[in-house]
Amino acid sequence: MKHKDFALFILTYGRSEKIHTLTALKKQGYTGKIFLVCSSDDADLGNYQKRYDNVVVFDKSDYKNKFDIGDNFDDDRVVVFARNAIFDIAEKLGITYFLVLDDDYTCFRYTRDENQIYLTKSRLIKDLDYVIDIMLEYYINSNAKTLCIAQGGDFVGGENSSVFKKKLSRKAMNFFLCSTERRFNFIGRINEDVNTYVRLGSIGDLFLTICDIRLEQLDTQSNTGGLTEFYLDGGTYIKSFYTVLFSPSCTKINLMGNKNRRLHHKILWKNAVPVILDEKYKRGEIR
Repeated sequence: MKHKDFALFILTYGRSEKIHTLTALKKQGYTGKIFLVCSSDDADLGNYQKRYDNVVVFDKSDYKNKFDIGDNFDDDRVVVFARNAIFDIAEKLGITYFLVLDDDYTCFRYTRDENQIYLTKSRLIKDLDYVIDIMLEYYINSNAKTLCIAQGGDFVGGENSSVFKKKLSRKAMNFFLCSTERRFNFIGRINEDVNTYVRLGSIGDLFLTICDIRLEQLDTQSNTGGLTEFYLDGGTYIKSFYTVLFSPSCTKINLMGNKNRRLHHKILWKNAVPVILDEKYKRGEIR
C-alpha cells in the first residue's frame, strides 16, 4: 500500500475457526497490516492466539462508564466496547489511520462502472490496496470523522435505490475508516453505529458512506458467535429503540420489508443533521 501509517483491524468474537473477512481480504488483494481484535472475556481467545500471531486483546471493563451505554443491562456480548477500544489500540501501536471491519464479510464489490452506470452484476474488487489508498486520500483531505462504504442491502431496487442515486450518504455502518486524530465515542449497547452517526451528525460531525462500492456479509443470526446470541435474545425490537432513545427528535420505529416485515429504525434526515442552504437564500447586505 502507498500509505504506510495505516493498519486494518478485524473485530472478532467466538469465531476463531472461520474469519470470513480475513479470507475475503486476502482473495481481493489486500496486502497491508492486519490485526485481530479480541476481548479478554472471549471463551475462544486461546484458539485465536494459537491460530494467529496478530491478535490484540483488550478488556471490556476498561471501557465501562467511559461512554453512554444507554441502558442499565449487564449483557456485554456486544461490539461497542471493541469499537471504542480501537482508538487506544491503534495509538499504542503507533498507527494514525486505520480501518475497522467486522469478521463476517464475504466480499467487496464495485456498485457502478467507470461511466457511473449501475452494475447489474456487480464486479469483485481485485485490488483492495488501490481502493483503500484512494479512500484514505479522500478521508485525509476531508473533515469527516469516519468514511465508510455501502452494504449489499442498500441496493434493493438496483439503480432505482435511493442509495445508488447518491454519491455520498450520511449513514456510517460496518466499514469504518478512522484516525486517532479524529476520535469519537460509539454510544449504546446495541445499534451503536446508527446511534452514533445520528447523534453526532446532529451536532455537525460528518459521517460519510461512499456508494460506489459495497461489502457483502452473512446474515447476523445465521452465523454463530459475534452478536448472534444477543440478537437472538432481543431481536431487532430492542435494537431499534436504542436510536430512538438517543435521538427522539429525528428517529422513529417503522416496519421494514415486503413480506416478512419487522420493526426497524427510520431516520428522518431533514430533522437529523444540519443542511446547507442554497446561495439564493442568502440575505442581502444590511446597511
